[in-house]
Amino acid sequence: MEGTPVGTLDTGATAWMLTSASLVLLMTPAVALFYGGMSRTKSVLNMMMMSFGVIAVVGIVYVLWGYSMSYSSTGDSGITANPFTWFGLGGSFDGEALDANGVPAWVSVAFQMTFAIITVALISGSLAERVKFSTWLVFTALWVTLSYFPMAHMVWGGGFLSSAENGLSALIFGQTDGMANVAPIDFAGGTVVHINAGMAGLVLALIIGKRQGFGREPMRPHNLPFVMLGAAGLFFGWFGFNAGSALTANGVAGMAWVNTAVATSAAILGWMLAERFRDGHMTSLGAASGMVAGLVAITPAAGALSPVGSIILGLVAGVICAFAVGLKFKFGYDDSLDVVGVHMVGGLTGTILIGLLATDGGLFYGGGVKLLVVQVLIAVCALLVSGVITTIIGLALKYTMGWRISPEDEIRGIDLAEHSETAYDNPTLSARVS
Repeated sequence: MEGTPVGTLDTGATAWMLTSASLVLLMTPAVALFYGGMSRTKSVLNMMMMSFGVIAVVGIVYVLWGYSMSYSSTGDSGITANPFTWFGLGGSFDGEALDANGVPAWVSVAFQMTFAIITVALISGSLAERVKFSTWLVFTALWVTLSYFPMAHMVWGGGFLSSAENGLSALIFGQTDGMANVAPIDFAGGTVVHINAGMAGLVLALIIGKRQGFGREPMRPHNLPFVMLGAAGLFFGWFGFNAGSALTANGVAGMAWVNTAVATSAAILGWMLAERFRDGHMTSLGAASGMVAGLVAITPAAGALSPVGSIILGLVAGVICAFAVGLKFKFGYDDSLDVVGVHMVGGLTGTILIGLLATDGGLFYGGGVKLLVVQVLIAVCALLVSGVITTIIGLALKYTMGWRISPEDEIRGIDLAEHSETAYDNPTLSARVS
């Protein structure tokens, strides 16, 4: 924080970052509630368990090698760092070391761990109601290691998609004093989190295949109040996600908070207006989905736009995502809970529109096209990396452990098949709603 001597603990900044980490951690149970409500009655527990399973696996993996792969200073290939430098947060790792804001490294581990957890949890919505829980847990460990940690290093750890002198932007537009002349912008995770997870969801939906009855029978959300409460929990936690990405308690954090709030508000309106135009009515599911779409789109841009620019971004994202969720019916892939339409498309929208709307370097602010070119390229790179890695992992698991539960178990309900539980005791209600 400005005014704090270098090497001095800033307790205010540290408290804010610990609070932000806790807010982001809350987002994963909120995803469980959001996705659980969107699932059918016979699948809600499994859907929520997928998020809880991610917490269990990634929480351990991140401490063992994830933080080292993402942020350690040795073995930097531009794609990833050495997983053994700080393995288990040992070796040369110094948890008491302070960053430029006076915040200890322990707090950085806590904050970044929550991002890794929520990213994998987002993918689960594309696989609802049909995959083995054991295969999902193995996928979680493999994907976070081979896709998320390298992407975090490339974007935030000084790698190929950062502003480093050997990065993509510097190779195209040059560098000065070791920094790219045109710095890519991903304030809180448009590429690392949303494009990465959204593309993974699309690939897995294609590899695993459709649910029994997809396109032939209604698969409506079983509990819309759950969906709205989950979205509200995500909105609350997202202020830690975006404002916390300032990495201290300062004006940038405040600006990111305001931009997050107004972009999300505009996206809700944009989605509902799109529904009104397309279907003749505005729905609670649309309002909740628009809320998440706005949060996704503003994530990479929260520290780079003005409030008016954030409103424009949110409105555009709300409309685009409202139409994008219907692509699965047009192209025949079963993205069960709209991970592709909301997270991949929303992440792409936010990442690319930075090139137009950023107050420093954006085309609409007289900055020319260079930033726009860089933003498009890093978005494409994120799609390619996630797509290739997810394809390899997804196919490897398909032909070893297998992804699908049996058709009979899927019809009977994955909650009973995988967990020997049901969410509701009333069999009449269960049969009617499922």
